[in-house]
Amino acid sequence: MIHPDLLENLRCPETKQKLRLADPDLIASLNARIEKRVLRNRAGQPLSEKIDGGLVREDEAFLYPIRHKLPIMLIDEAIALEPQESGLGSGSSGSGG
Repeated sequence: MIHPDLLENLRCPETKQKLRLADPDLIASLNARIEKRVLRNRAGQPLSEKIDGGLVREDEAFLYPIRHKLPIMLIDEAIALEPQESGLGSGSSGSGG
């Protein structure tokens, strides 16, 4: 788990947008695709190692994976999210700041 103070200060290395922790349903969905070997990172490399969590960019276009409790904040390691994925479980939580 990422400490809330750290999360508040983390930003996307590409756009400087805020990040939020990914919902467990989204992580499960991505891990299912990793297991099937159909998920690729932004660099086009197939992912073979499941992720422990992720940080979703404010525009919900990309997720930075968390592996072994460490966020991987490299642009090429980001995972593109499809619109129906990024909203999984977000419901009406809003961005109450």
